[in-house]
Amino acid sequence: MVFKPSQEFMAELLGTMVLILLGCGVVAMVVLFQATDPAIPGQIVNGGYTNITLGWGFAVLMGIFIAGTISGAHLNPAVTIALALTGRFPWAKAPHYIAGQFIGAFLGAAIVFAVYHAKWLGFDPGLANTAGIFSTFPAVPGFWPGFIDQVVGTALLMALILAIGDKLNNPAGAAWGALAVAFVVMAIGISFGGMHGYAINPARDLGPRLFALVAGFRNTGFENGVWLVPVIGPIVGAIVGALIYDTFIGKPLLRAGEALPGIKGTDPAYNAEHQR
Repeated sequence: MVFKPSQEFMAELLGTMVLILLGCGVVAMVVLFQATDPAIPGQIVNGGYTNITLGWGFAVLMGIFIAGTISGAHLNPAVTIALALTGRFPWAKAPHYIAGQFIGAFLGAAIVFAVYHAKWLGFDPGLANTAGIFSTFPAVPGFWPGFIDQVVGTALLMALILAIGDKLNNPAGAAWGALAVAFVVMAIGISFGGMHGYAINPARDLGPRLFALVAGFRNTGFENGVWLVPVIGPIVGAIVGALIYDTFIGKPLLRAGEALPGIKGTDPAYNAEHQR
């Protein structure tokens, strides 16, 4: 099937919007509906961070279901850039994919704020302390701790996306790939979420952060450069993850597939064209 750029743009926009609706929505649930009774803390009542990691994983899954057939559901500029850099995706399509991702993320954040508006103003009337519902902030001050975290997290994400989708590595990957990618995001959140909120996606972080700025939130991270970490780090990490996968897994599998083309599940023609 061949789709128009406008259709791919809308698929990425809607898929990323769903990602943010469900992802930022679960953070809003945990933060805005904290229990007021100290004996029953919100972390127990609402699931706390466990709910957040599960919610973001399911958000990715639903975003893939929305956009997967038309655009491949990148939903992430870092993924789009890494795929283009490694020859899996045409650079000519990158601008409308990335534009759709950022606009979808911005709109998703706006809808979350609209849904929770009354509760939000009761919880934080000055909009001074809740920008973190939309975007990520560092646990440790400075650029490098969060940057390293984002590079490692996004490298894991990108390498595992390629491993799941590689027909030479996982012949049945297409049947369960969306769920597997959702599990990857959950695992990264569980294992590496503390240092910088596991944005691992420039659009997921910057789109909602821009909405927070426009909507009048304070302490958004633009005033001190915090916003740069979850933009630069994921792009570097995705490229590193893709190159590591290709060097140590993808290309050896390609060579093995060319030598033994009869092995079930291999697709040497596709890999020879797209992974050299």
